[in-house]
Amino acid sequence: MDAPSAAETDTQAEAVASTSGITTASLQQTLTEKLEAKHVDVEDMSGGCGQAFNAIIVSALFEKKNSLARHRLVNSALREEIAAIHAWTPKCMTPEEWEKKQAQ
Repeated sequence: MDAPSAAETDTQAEAVASTSGITTASLQQTLTEKLEAKHVDVEDMSGGCGQAFNAIIVSALFEKKNSLARHRLVNSALREEIAAIHAWTPKCMTPEEWEKKQAQ
């Protein structure tokens, strides 16, 4: 049996994304609303199939929380979405931390 062609792979990727309903835009909207985020940048690392995402999330709700508490807050906000995807990597920052990083 031959390996699938790029077109078949792209088609399969689109089918998975359309059935899961998970997109960078949907993740961004949910995070912005549920975490009162000032900045959200979500990147699909799976080539468009909606199964692996990296995110930068900037929210005042992260103030006085360690990394684990921040990730738990994000994972709680995205409970249903995380259950439907393969990999999720958030980077959580307070507005002050984000401003310092941007100034570098």
